[in-house]
Amino acid sequence: MSTYTAEDQRKVTTRRLAEMKQRGEKIACLTAYDFTMARLVDEAGVDFILVGDSASNVMAGNTTTLPMTLDQMIYHARCVVNGVKRALVVCDMPFGTYQGNSKEALANAIRIMKESGAEAVKLEGGAEIRESVERILSAGIPVCGHLGLTPQSINKFGSYTVRAREQAEAEKLLNDARMLDELGCFALVLEKIPADLAAQVAREVSIPVIGIGAGGAVDGQILVAQDMLGMSKGFSPRFLRRYADLSTVINDALSHYVSDVKISDFPNEKEQY
Repeated sequence: MSTYTAEDQRKVTTRRLAEMKQRGEKIACLTAYDFTMARLVDEAGVDFILVGDSASNVMAGNTTTLPMTLDQMIYHARCVVNGVKRALVVCDMPFGTYQGNSKEALANAIRIMKESGAEAVKLEGGAEIRESVERILSAGIPVCGHLGLTPQSINKFGSYTVRAREQAEAEKLLNDARMLDELGCFALVLEKIPADLAAQVAREVSIPVIGIGAGGAVDGQILVAQDMLGMSKGFSPRFLRRYADLSTVINDALSHYVSDVKISDFPNEKEQY
């Protein structure tokens, strides 16, 4: 088993992520939604922790990310920030908090920054949300873009299949990536797109490109922590590598506990006062 310890224990910032891209150092990213997991992820040397609206699926059991509210995202982000010392903490702006009205988008981004302590926000989309991105950036709030499969648009897409296979969609993605770079976003997430297209984006933009199902030629990778730890079942996309089988480990431990209680083996004499 290999282990990794970050040589540089300084706080990760958007500037340091840019420096990592410049020197060709891969950026390791994971999601977290609570204090306990955030502390473990941070101690493992992860550079970028995303408090994703995927909490809707992972923590609340919803089928899409759409039900997440701003208050819920702020709560999860605050929990994560409390457990992190080194990693950059980025919070998703949930559906409905930045589309259509850039003034509301800025007000919501400010709430996230002030009330959660997160260090940046992430928005899904390209040209459609340009005004919101510009307004948030103008307030000094770092923005991470997200293109390709954008889960908040699931009802538009109708499925979670690979995006940008067709030339027109691929060209739009490239144009959107260039735009987000030029506007001043500090990073870009590409989800579930062809590896060759992702590699082209990473070459053409100056900012770090983080992939999930976007091949290995981008600047970093992100997965949902519960997925790569094997805590979730029934979700096995091609891009997911499971590094543990915690579902089985946890189930065995819980069953053992129930059995010990039932047979009066827990607590024993050493476990009582």
